[in-house]
Order: sequence, then structure tokens, then C-alpha cells
Amino acid sequence: MIRIITGGKRHVNWAGEAIFEYEKRLRKPFDIKWEIFEEEKLNIALEKWPFSHDDFVIVADERGKNISSPELSEKLSEAFMLGKNVVIIIGGAFGVTQEVRDKADFVWSFSKLVFPHMIARLIVAEQVYRAQEIYSGGKYHHE
Repeated sequence: MIRIITGGKRHVNWAGEAIFEYEKRLRKPFDIKWEIFEEEKLNIALEKWPFSHDDFVIVADERGKNISSPELSEKLSEAFMLGKNVVIIIGGAFGVTQEVRDKADFVWSFSKLVFPHMIARLIVAEQVYRAQEIYSGGKYHHE
């Protein structure tokens, strides 16, 4: 299972419906669990959060590295094969602290563009589904 930690409000209707469309297609170990914190509480939770060697932590941040969908699939599947718990952190309106970025195993940029929370969540859900399909040899991803 992939834990997704994010700040902001619960999924709004349009985003929740779109995210659910991808969630219902996910199979272990690519299934996801959302942990949504109020904006003010997210950084406090992340400051106290025990980054563990058992976790493979990905921080979504525009200052990170832009990778392809097959590369993301490879990162996730390698983490699963090593028995790691995958955690994806989507920062609040002002991102995450430098300390959180430094503790992450990978800082992932979707693009040089900045996206609102709901769209970032949808991108993560879709890319996790795409990673699953690439890993399993499905026909969803085209090269």
C-alpha cells in the first residue's frame, strides 16, 4: 500500500470522483491510503513524523526531479521488492520544509508548473495507476 500524506481540505466532489476512478482500479501493492491534514497541521505532523529506513519517501515538489512514468513505475516497484513502505508527501500551499525534502528518498516534480492540491492529488492517483499498469504490462500506458 502507498500512503499519501497531504495538506488541505478533503477531496472536493469533482476531484474525489476522478481520484476514485483510479483508486478503484488499483491492486496491492499499488493501492493507496490518503492521510489528509489541515493545512496548518501538516508541517507540524511532518516535523514529528519518524522518517524510517523501512519507508521509501517521495516528496512531490516543483523543485524536484522530473521523471517519466516508466521511471516512476520502476522506483515504486523497486521499493516494493525491497520490502519498503512507500509514502508520497504532497506539501501544503507553500510546499514542505527543506528539512522534509532533505529527509525524502526522492523529490519528484510533476512539471515546472505549480498545481493546486486537488489537481496534484489527481496527478498522483493517475500516475500510481499508470505505474501499476506499466509494472504489470497492461495496455494503459503507450510509448
